[in-house]
Amino acid sequence: MKQLSVQQAREQLYELINEVTQQHQLIYISGDDKNNDVVLLAKKDWEAIQETLYLNQIPGMVESIHEASQEAIDECISVEDLEW
Repeated sequence: MKQLSVQQAREQLYELINEVTQQHQLIYISGDDKNNDVVLLAKKDWEAIQETLYLNQIPGMVESIHEASQEAIDECISVEDLEW
């Protein structure tokens, strides 16, 4: 993770925004005070983190996903055969 001071981040803000959105790279920005440290990340990456946290809160979801990942593809049901 790239680490910059607030001043450096201010000077490079547009470039940093392009970097985090295109390369999905986190940027650590350290302030004068440890309480002012932040991480710059793309909105899509933040939304993915939020979705993962939400799914992890659903009882049994993590286990279900893990079990499904262990199944052979030929044992899976096609989308067309699902009954919604």
